Amino acid sequence: MKFSRTLSLILLCIAAYYSISSLMPKYHEDSHAEQTEFSVDKALKHVKELSKETHSVGFIGHKHVRSYLVKALKELGLETYTQEGQTVGDWGNLSTAINIMAKIPGSDPNGKSLVLLSHYDSNPHSSLGASDAASGVATILEGVRAYLASNKKAKNDIILLFTDAEELGLNGADLFVREHPWAKNVGLVLNFEARGSGGPSYMLIETNRGNAKLIQEFTKAHPKYPVTNSLAYSIYKLLPNDTDLTVFREKGDIDGFNFAFIDDHFDYHTALDTYERLDKKTLKHQGTYLMPLLDHFSNADLTNVKSLTDYVYFNFPLYNMVSYPFDWIWPLFLGGVFIFFIVLTIGFKKSTLNALEIAKGFLPMLITLLVNGAIGYFTWSALQWWYPWYRDILHGFTYNGHDYIWVVALLALTVCFFVYNRFKFLKTQNLLIAPIALWLVLCGLTAYYLKGASFFILPVFGAIASLYVLINQEKPSPFILLFLALPAVFLYVPFIKMFPVGLGLKMLVAATVFVTLLYFLLVPLFGNSGHKMRFAVLSVTLFLIFSIKAHLNSSYSPEHPKPSSLLYVLNSDTQQAQWATYDNVLTHWNSQFVKDKNDSPETGLKTISSKYNTSFTYVTPTEVKAIPAPEILVTQDSIIENTKQVTLCIYPNRNVNRLELFTNDVKITRAIVNDQELTEAYLAQRNGGRLFTHHITDNAYTEVKIEYNASSKLEVTLYEASNDLLEHELFTVPDRPIDEIPMPFVLNDAILVVKKIKIE
Repeated sequence: MKFSRTLSLILLCIAAYYSISSLMPKYHEDSHAEQTEFSVDKALKHVKELSKETHSVGFIGHKHVRSYLVKALKELGLETYTQEGQTVGDWGNLSTAINIMAKIPGSDPNGKSLVLLSHYDSNPHSSLGASDAASGVATILEGVRAYLASNKKAKNDIILLFTDAEELGLNGADLFVREHPWAKNVGLVLNFEARGSGGPSYMLIETNRGNAKLIQEFTKAHPKYPVTNSLAYSIYKLLPNDTDLTVFREKGDIDGFNFAFIDDHFDYHTALDTYERLDKKTLKHQGTYLMPLLDHFSNADLTNVKSLTDYVYFNFPLYNMVSYPFDWIWPLFLGGVFIFFIVLTIGFKKSTLNALEIAKGFLPMLITLLVNGAIGYFTWSALQWWYPWYRDILHGFTYNGHDYIWVVALLALTVCFFVYNRFKFLKTQNLLIAPIALWLVLCGLTAYYLKGASFFILPVFGAIASLYVLINQEKPSPFILLFLALPAVFLYVPFIKMFPVGLGLKMLVAATVFVTLLYFLLVPLFGNSGHKMRFAVLSVTLFLIFSIKAHLNSSYSPEHPKPSSLLYVLNSDTQQAQWATYDNVLTHWNSQFVKDKNDSPETGLKTISSKYNTSFTYVTPTEVKAIPAPEILVTQDSIIENTKQVTLCIYPNRNVNRLELFTNDVKITRAIVNDQELTEAYLAQRNGGRLFTHHITDNAYTEVKIEYNASSKLEVTLYEASNDLLEHELFTVPDRPIDEIPMPFVLNDAILVVKKIKIE
């Protein structure tokens, strides 16, 4: 029996490992694969060419990438088109987008089109965009090459669409959906994206209605490595995260699938998003989605992918996809509750359950949950206090972030082993009642509030079955208990990693809570072991090892460079200049210019907008350089029925990349920028006075028409930026050391000119 228990625990560890390792395909050199097969090596050649330089809108590298894509599509034998136009999107970001597209005609003239979608611009201004989203573009190019080599005849038109200005506000997708005639006949979109440089690619649905038909068709296509679940889908719908596919759904009522990988999040939008750092297994995973889905949906009835009903779904080893209708949620939950009470009744009749011991069993459950919840909740704040330079990683996932997931998970496991060992005098079946009751409460809450997580009830059935075994057998087989615990292991172990990776280390609490909840379902397996203290010692030893490893890797290096920032800010009205940075911990490089802690970030230092609303941390006055301010012309100033109408024309007098316009606290009733009208919804909720941002191409001018109540006094503040601080002839800023990279998500390496104008 001792050997069986030991072997079952070894198999448990193998199952936990397999639950993560089985999510992705293996990579092997495949440059000589069959012409009809997706080749990672051939796709990588595209990634390498597309990520040689920064290629955001308005940067010279953007034109190089566009030329490469047009050539690549023509080499596939496809007639290639571009669509150019200005759009402001729903984020108040104006840009000139140039979409690139091609079409493979289908045999059915009455069918809907299938769109293969990715964007080809990189994030401003330092990202090379290898993963985000050259990987998506390369996946489509290589997948279509293999598809065409098979000489298959599609029923539906297949549109290859590489959108522009996605990083600036989904502008290219907005332009296509609103204005291109092909958009009117689109039936489904497959969108390939990235939010890191590795890990499994998650499938997320975009639909305005139910997901039932989409899940059914996705399952029929039978991709080999689906990684998805309806919990992630439900959370995605609650978060303010958008992709190009969101535009198709919101403005065209077009459904689709996102495929995005999120691991190695520290590379996201940085200079580290390079060809070399893109995980080859991840790229292959994208290919394992595209090929079967392209085969299936190019011939499916795309007029029949909408539904009013939803499915619960999740991936599961060997079964690929498991799904069932929302209608099953409450019957499954109530069935679980009913079976639980039946088993309880049997246990009390057999006198193998004891009410007092059951009541005592709630104590270790609550202790472990509260302690581990606190560990996860406070760890990130403690780490930022201990390592203050972590605050300069704005997306919140450090280079050693995976080590910290191990650290908190192992510490939580230690707490579980230690606490439950203190209650080893209680019989296992009595200890198990409290965890099952808690899980049933959680399942009831998810059934009501978060239906996408309703599959949580399924492993609970395994725990209830284990309870039944324990009631009826004094020494049950560990292998039976292991078998009943496998659904919990396969479903929940990936969540321990997924939430901190996807949402940042602030979500380490999700890791500790899932470890604790999973342990509760494994109580039958561990309860029969008399070695919980040995397991506690083992887990705390591993905790210390990973803590030391994380500490040794906490500093920055050429392989793990520190994000740093530097700006020159010139107020052209007061003729005052400052050096400024967003860094919380200065480096030797930028401390040559900035010295003084900025204790009043709102005093004259409201700056150009950023993703995380980051303010300057250090500023230092400096000499005024001869940087020309933009020219502002008031071409209209009139009052019609108590409405003031003002038109401003803004012309740059230097090479610039970005113009941002703020107003004082005046209610703007209408605003039109370069003939693109800002929506009423945007004007009603705009933050911090920002009216719009113009990402400028070829030094174009900006014309803005503003309407507001005539009794108000309008004050306009312009922030005009160019990302040429390190190259500008008036400055002698040295290049960054090799252990630093430009800080992402903020204006950086920039010359910022501020100018105000008052409209009386």
